[in-house]
Amino acid sequence: MIANEADARTYCEAVAGPVSTALLVRFADLLTRENERQNLLAHSSLPQLWQRHIADSVQLLNHVPRGTGEWLDLGSGAGFPGVPIAIAEPTRQVVLVESRRLRAEWLRTSAQILGLRNVTVVLSRLENVETRPAGVISARAFAPLEKLLRLSTRFSTPDTHWVLPKGRSAGQELQEQPARVRAMFHVEPSLTDAQAGILVGRGVL
Repeated sequence: MIANEADARTYCEAVAGPVSTALLVRFADLLTRENERQNLLAHSSLPQLWQRHIADSVQLLNHVPRGTGEWLDLGSGAGFPGVPIAIAEPTRQVVLVESRRLRAEWLRTSAQILGLRNVTVVLSRLENVETRPAGVISARAFAPLEKLLRLSTRFSTPDTHWVLPKGRSAGQELQEQPARVRAMFHVEPSLTDAQAGILVGRGVL
């Protein structure tokens, strides 16, 4: 279990290596400064930035094999989980979908500053994004599960991996879904919050 900021940084370095961790440090600095201009994250969460946001994102790699294709991150907002994923796996293409102009512009600027050539930022509502097959679909605090699946199923294929951090509502949200959805997904415990869960699945809905 990742219990504090020191644990979180140690975990990220173990997963991503020292070079990528240095980029994560730079990203954390960019985000903290930008948070003074636009409310990317609740200020109360900044003292736990590594535990609650960065390591919380990097841990998703535990549930996705390497070489699974393009990663589609829906409603990227402050860049989670997509930016830490792109930093930790620089050979993987990561597409960040964000409908708010200021946030999308900041994501593009951050990717340029960090030299993340594997990141594409799409400024659009998800409903208007061109259909494309995704190797991985992630979404964090984007929408209730039923709506999320309804909007994103057109990006899935039989080989698509889904990793959906759902916090403490993960199990409950899954139980409220039709049988075919419950059969496709299961809940994995989060390493950053003992009461939180990640919905993990594979396939097309």
